Amino acid sequence: MLLSVLDQSPIRQGGDASQAFAETVELARFCENLGYHRFWVSEHHSTDALAGSAPEVLLGAIGQATESLRLGTGGIMLPHYSPFKVAEVASTLACLFPDRIDLGVGRAPGTDMVSAKALSVDGTTRFEQFPRQVEILQRMLVDTSFKPAVNPRPDMAPVLWMLGSSPDSAILAAERGLPYNFALFINPQMDTRILDYYRSRFQPSDALQRPYTCLTVNAVCADTAEQARYLARSRLISYLRFATGKGDSRICPPEEAARQVLSADEEAFLLSRSSNAAIGSPQQVRDKLFQLADEYGADEIMVVTITYDFEARKRSYELLAEALELKP
Repeated sequence: MLLSVLDQSPIRQGGDASQAFAETVELARFCENLGYHRFWVSEHHSTDALAGSAPEVLLGAIGQATESLRLGTGGIMLPHYSPFKVAEVASTLACLFPDRIDLGVGRAPGTDMVSAKALSVDGTTRFEQFPRQVEILQRMLVDTSFKPAVNPRPDMAPVLWMLGSSPDSAILAAERGLPYNFALFINPQMDTRILDYYRSRFQPSDALQRPYTCLTVNAVCADTAEQARYLARSRLISYLRFATGKGDSRICPPEEAARQVLSADEEAFLLSRSSNAAIGSPQQVRDKLFQLADEYGADEIMVVTITYDFEARKRSYELLAEALELKP
C-alpha cells in the first residue's frame, strides 16, 4: 500500500508561521528519505493554528528541498480563483519539478464565509460554479488547442485530483474521470461505501482509465499507545477551541491538553472527531490504516499528523514508515 503525507503547517503556542513553514520543508525532506510517496500541503485562511494559506507558494520551497517526492496541493480551493490562473501556477510548478506535481482541488471554502467573500474579487462566492471550473481546468491542463492557451506548458502536465468529504465530490470525480482523495480526517463519519460509489460511477478519461482512490486519515504514532494518545490530545483541544471560538487555537502543549477539563458534550464531540483516526503504537497504527484501507477499498493512504512538538511529529512518521516497511 502506498503511504503519503498531508501537512497543514501547524502553528504551536509560542511559535509562528515562519517556524511552521520551515518545519514543513524539513518534514518533506525527512519523509522523502523515509520512502513516503507524496507530500501535499493544504489551504486554510484566517486561522491562527495553520499557516498554509498559499500551498502553491509553499510547494516551490519544498520542491527545491527535495528530489523525487511527488508534491501536491491538498488542495487549492478552486471557487476562490480563476481556473486559468490555477492552471498557469500548476504548470509553472510542473516545469520546475517535472513529473512531480499533483494539483488537488476542492470546493470547500477553507475558511469562514467572511474570508471566503474577501478572497473573491467582487465579494461574491462561487461554490455553485465548481463543477464547471473543474471541467475548464481539466481541459486547460491537457488540451493544447484550448483557448486561452496555458503558458508555460510542461512536458508532463500536473495530475489533477478531486478532493472531498461528501458524496457530491465523489460523483464529480467519477464523472470527470479523476483520481479521488477522500478527507476522512474532515468527515470521519462518512459511510464506508463512499469510494464504492465513486468507483461504480467512474467514467474513464484521457487522464485516468481506471478509478484511483486515496484516503486521508489523522494519525499519531508513538512508542506506546499511551504516549500517542497523550500527544494527539493537543490537536483535539486546539480543534475544539477553534470550533467553539474559545481560547487559543494554536497547537497547545500536551501537558496543557491533559489538564483541560471538558464537559461530557465536549468529550463526545472530540470522540466523534477521532473515531476513524489512527492513534497508538506502530503496530496499532499500521493495523488501523490497513483496516481503513480495506473498509473503504482505498488504493493509497495519506496521513496527517499534528503534535505540539516537531520532533514528536517526525518520530511519528518515522515509526509508521518502519511499521509499513517503506523503502526510500
